[in-house]
Amino acid sequence: MIDTIFHVVLVLAMPPLLLGVIGKTKAAFAGRVGAPFLQPYYDMGRLMKKGIVLSDSTTWIFRAGPVVTLAATLFAALLVPLGKHPAPISFEGDMILFAYLFALGRFFTTTAALDTASSFEGMGAAREVSFSCLAEPTLFFALITLTRLSGTMSLTPMLQHVTLPVWMGTGASLILLLAGLFVVLLAENCRIPFDDPNTHLELTMIHEVMVLDHSGPYFCCVLYGAALKLYLLGALFVNIALPFASGNAYLDWVVFAAGMLLLAVAIGVVESVMARLRLIRVPQLLVAALILTAFSLVLVVR
Repeated sequence: MIDTIFHVVLVLAMPPLLLGVIGKTKAAFAGRVGAPFLQPYYDMGRLMKKGIVLSDSTTWIFRAGPVVTLAATLFAALLVPLGKHPAPISFEGDMILFAYLFALGRFFTTTAALDTASSFEGMGAAREVSFSCLAEPTLFFALITLTRLSGTMSLTPMLQHVTLPVWMGTGASLILLLAGLFVVLLAENCRIPFDDPNTHLELTMIHEVMVLDHSGPYFCCVLYGAALKLYLLGALFVNIALPFASGNAYLDWVVFAAGMLLLAVAIGVVESVMARLRLIRVPQLLVAALILTAFSLVLVVR
């Protein structure tokens, strides 16, 4: 029961903090003070107080998009173990449900963008779906590799199986897997070098251009859902990268939270030192991530 409470509290409270840490890291690299760590919370609170503006061309699909996407992501959060603690919901095959809950959210986000009848938002939706065709197989290759190692298709025992002895035996495969997952994490959350969440150039935007017409609480759902998606994919990464268990439940929670903050710093560093890729180069990097995770599977099964 205590583990479930900690799980829910971290899932609800921590995702926006990662965005604040990323922003603060990028500001430090640029020689600026930057916005406070809690700025994303302030922004979302302000959006919840604003009104909603709806276009005459939109239907219920536009209004359902942010809500369904956030609901699907929240349900996916109940399937992912945080640190060495079990997820609130765990069953054989839940890894497939986890992946396709993200797909459900993407479907409603892109459909809501098309519902606006905007050519710019339609262009962003086309890019999002095209790139996801390369990102989803990479995620599945990573999950299949972990399934091969653990002998289960459930996320909790799968990720808890990744311990230090497993790293000692299959370290090369796990390194390739982590490299592919990190690329997917950046691509799925539209971070640099794939996309710039702070840009306002419609011709180069991917995710942000799809939500240009959202406002008020709907836009808050979009921002929180994106932060939560970053948190969940980051949790997968940290669970594999930190195969340590202290035996103390509270210390393990602290270690996991520290690992997530370090991951946010790493993302901020990557965004600070790398330039954004040209759109033509994005599929090439995603294919490279796919190949890395495929090779990680080959190393496990040979």
